[in-house]
Amino acid sequence: MIPKVGTAADVYAVDALVSGIESAKGFQTRIGFELIIETALGMQNTHEIAAASCRVESLHFGVADYAASTQARTMSIGGANPDYHMLTDPDEVGNRGVHWGDMWHFALSRVVMVARANGLRPVDGPFGDLSDPVGFEAQARRSAALGCEGKWAIHPSQVGLANRIFRPSATEVERARGILLAMKDAHSDGRGAVCYDGKMIDLASLRQAETVVRKADEISARAL
Repeated sequence: MIPKVGTAADVYAVDALVSGIESAKGFQTRIGFELIIETALGMQNTHEIAAASCRVESLHFGVADYAASTQARTMSIGGANPDYHMLTDPDEVGNRGVHWGDMWHFALSRVVMVARANGLRPVDGPFGDLSDPVGFEAQARRSAALGCEGKWAIHPSQVGLANRIFRPSATEVERARGILLAMKDAHSDGRGAVCYDGKMIDLASLRQAETVVRKADEISARAL
């Protein structure tokens, strides 16, 4: 795992060192790289970084150092920020609603997009408030919804939460398998789309369902 990757040259340098060590020691198993994007420079260069070496396997979002690098006004490691909110217009008596936002959405979305474009695994970073499992779960669910495959656990209490949240639920897997069957029947009839459970599904739905089933099968296989 390589922290604070800022440019592709950082990856080249470590790759050269590791290649030399592997050759000198006669290692037969190639060492893979997991890169942490946690600076403004690294976020700017994510595309080049992701493609810098065939050793790269995943991109991780390091929220705390990223916040420090961008001089964000926060002292927390991940989570919500009460200053990052929108106000509704005043109603007839002057009341205004407050809607908190996710100040890390853009950065994490960028990491996910670049990782997937380069065939890598995107992973969300730490959640620092160990006393707030509900907050950890909320952030993990947002990460999973964006496409992350996992999230850091910096305390044993977070391990079970992360495993549960990033594993597709039985309901999700059942629906995904139903979509696969429905699309198989549709293809046999020469149709590219079909109605399933009151909703239109097509080839994009098929790929989404295949992702869910594949992930569930991989997790089940590792549990054996």
